[in-house]
Amino acid sequence: MAAPIDPVLAPLTDERVHTLTLRVTEVPLEVAPGLWQTRWTFNGSGVGPTLHGRVGDVFDITLVNDGTMGHSIDFHAGALAPDRPMRTIAPGETLSYRFTAQRAGIWMYHCSTMPMSTHIAAGMTGAVVIEPDGLEPVDRSYVLVQSEVYLANAAPDPQQAREVDSDKIVAERPDRVVFNGIANQYDLTPFAAKVGERVRFWVLDAGPNRASAFHIVGGQFDTVWTEGTYTLRHGKAALGGSDGGAQVLPLQPAQGGFVELSFPEEGHYSVVSHIMVDAERGAHGVVQVTR
Repeated sequence: MAAPIDPVLAPLTDERVHTLTLRVTEVPLEVAPGLWQTRWTFNGSGVGPTLHGRVGDVFDITLVNDGTMGHSIDFHAGALAPDRPMRTIAPGETLSYRFTAQRAGIWMYHCSTMPMSTHIAAGMTGAVVIEPDGLEPVDRSYVLVQSEVYLANAAPDPQQAREVDSDKIVAERPDRVVFNGIANQYDLTPFAAKVGERVRFWVLDAGPNRASAFHIVGGQFDTVWTEGTYTLRHGKAALGGSDGGAQVLPLQPAQGGFVELSFPEEGHYSVVSHIMVDAERGAHGVVQVTR
């Protein structure tokens, strides 16, 4: 299998203006070990690069269309009229998109060219993590973008790879459900943690169609933050109680949040969407906990 997508969230820097070029390409990539599809991508990867900042940061994005069809981009982290920055550009064209992050969250970005479901399912999506004020440090922080794969054929190599099957998208029949663009990649290259460390998982459901029920087998979340608010913080609930826990982070398509937990003992803890058919389709990984 190709190298896994690095799930580690890069730490914040002092940078307050973030400049990034997103180059659209249409290339064959592995969507599961030994299984290939021609993907429509931002910067040639199975999932777009994760952007990371604070409320008030400015993001200056250049979109370059090196593909063979019209493409566009929509950042949920920005609030602005979509008419010009989200317009579709033809092959060879370039677009500038500048926004200020006004609210915390893990925000989706994606191609918004119609049919939007096809462009998202083909791989044109990613996450913008805008940290809430006062977010406490943790020992490890990971980012997972869940999405679906709809195959036109079971290509064993890049030469036989074909593009997304739009009919399966409409019928809502995914062949794989994946974290960060590749099914089961974090079974082969597990997340790392040590006993007693505090670990944060940022999770975004990019869809386009399937909900997610993020769960870690053998783990319990004492902190849950989703769509702008804590529902649980170090065991304390919003409406009282101080000994609460959570077993799942439920997300509809385009929703995101984070959970935190510590692992009580060494071992292998499965990371899944508890919509179990989707875990069996590839929304599955492992946290390898050591001393």
